[in-house]
Amino acid sequence: MKSSQKMMLLWGWLCGERKSNKYDALCDRTIGLGISSTVRHHARRICDLQREEHSIEVELHQLLAESKFTAYRKVFKDFGFGVRLEAIILSQIYPLSAYFGADGKPEVRIRKGRKSGKATKRYLSLRRFQKSLGLAPSKEASGDKSKIKIVGGSDLCRIAFWQWVFTRVEAKRSRIDNEIGAALGAQLDAEKAAGRPVRLVRSRISAKAAKLLFRKLVEALE
Repeated sequence: MKSSQKMMLLWGWLCGERKSNKYDALCDRTIGLGISSTVRHHARRICDLQREEHSIEVELHQLLAESKFTAYRKVFKDFGFGVRLEAIILSQIYPLSAYFGADGKPEVRIRKGRKSGKATKRYLSLRRFQKSLGLAPSKEASGDKSKIKIVGGSDLCRIAFWQWVFTRVEAKRSRIDNEIGAALGAQLDAEKAAGRPVRLVRSRISAKAAKLLFRKLVEALE
């Protein structure tokens, strides 16, 4: 691909690096002083950023093509992650074995509940995994009030997951067409229909997606 084709036509035309009969005609029919040097300067800056963005994506594709990431990427494909989100997630969770216990398996401990006294399972590896992605809910108490909020972990990863939920789960026209998309989509639709705040719903779906991702990765890497 030529360098000039790595940028959007409008910005390339504005800075003089791409030709467009359409924009030439629109410009001829408008009333004004024309395109200033300032506009061309800013358009060229945007084109430079787009070229840099393209070169980074090419490098990402090359890095992610390494065999050590193959099993991870097969799982990512089922979630409909793009190459950018794949890279962000891998930067936080590779290798997955770092979250396991001394026996090389997901660590699960049984402890008595503080209030109930009943034995409950604590999925420690899953919890560490969620926290590294910025998707581990924590309970905070103040006086007679308590609330659940997301704290710690990667802010970049958390934002990327929210964007993924918004574009690949919440938007029905582009919802992932498999059991993962069906499960997450059904819960999201139900919670929105129940009138829960949309920010809370997206946060809950992101957390559930992280749980599913951990389970699928463990199965794939066993």
